[in-house]
Amino acid sequence: MDDPSLDQRRHLQALTALRRVNRVSFGGARLWAEVRRLHAATGRPVRVLDLACGGGDLRAAVARRAEARGVPVELHGCDVSPIAVDETVRAGGGAVQAFALDVLHGDLPDDYDLLTASLFLHHLDRSAAVDVLTRMAAATRHALFVQDLRRTRAGYALAWLGLHTLTRSDVARKDGLISVRSAFTLPEVYALCRDAGLADAEVGRGWPQRFTVRWERA
Repeated sequence: MDDPSLDQRRHLQALTALRRVNRVSFGGARLWAEVRRLHAATGRPVRVLDLACGGGDLRAAVARRAEARGVPVELHGCDVSPIAVDETVRAGGGAVQAFALDVLHGDLPDDYDLLTASLFLHHLDRSAAVDVLTRMAAATRHALFVQDLRRTRAGYALAWLGLHTLTRSDVARKDGLISVRSAFTLPEVYALCRDAGLADAEVGRGWPQRFTVRWERA
């Protein structure tokens, strides 16, 4: 999906597959928990920016929960791909805004309470991952939340099984297995946080074979 020459039909098929993977992986529920926690702590509307936002399904899931529970939230996404930006807005049904931004080279906005990234770090080498975490921490007003794949044998097996069950997208099936091989192990995640100046971040495990990073500004 990182290939700019990928045609729109196959890109959208892959984004649909990613939505299904996120649904069974509870990615939206984990992000909603962070939004709810931040709202409870501040008592104010929560402005959220999802970096490299993909298809927008996580923000859409948060928007539904926030509306049902009366939690005021502003949900924005950004992505280098115009197809992903359009799909984010469509998936959000008007509740999610999106704009184009190259996260690796552009300046991150500094007017969001929560910066989040899902299934993005495994696309990066170690140096770029540290840089993204460092800049997220510098830009956020309150907190950052990252969730991504862990590189494990069990994770590879689950990815193969899930992708061959949930989708026929050749792009998603290929990218998914490459992603697991490119992902970080848990000790590597701790090292990334340390080198990004986030030694006090909370690093956790999530289903299935995921990790989470939570960090709050003191």
